[in-house]
Amino acid sequence: MPTRTAAQHRAERGVAYDAYLAQCPARQLLDRIADKWVSLAVNALADGPQRYSDLRRRLASVSQKMLTQTLRHLERDGLVSRTVIPAVPVRVEYELTELGRSLLPVMSAIKEWAEEHMDEVRAARAVYDEPS
Repeated sequence: MPTRTAAQHRAERGVAYDAYLAQCPARQLLDRIADKWVSLAVNALADGPQRYSDLRRRLASVSQKMLTQTLRHLERDGLVSRTVIPAVPVRVEYELTELGRSLLPVMSAIKEWAEEHMDEVRAARAVYDEPS
């Protein structure tokens, strides 16, 4: 069996995962990481491990159900690890995995872009929403 180069492996992966195709699993991942709570949770975990209650306070207006669901999805996808610390009461901490940290520069850039350009977006919305 002939050996393949790294470029050939990348080319094969590119064909196997084409997010423009309806059934591509990468589409599900894009859907997950495009979620606002995922973006905010990943950015919040950039500072290191955090307890659930700290995350809940940091992500203002997230419901308990939504935060729990978001963290479970991130853990399932290998982006976040969950550690139970035996204490009274039991503590649970969440932390980005190596894979999650590799996503951080992208998520941070999107968050920073949104914060930096919000005034321009608001102005564009106002123009668009004006009656013709």
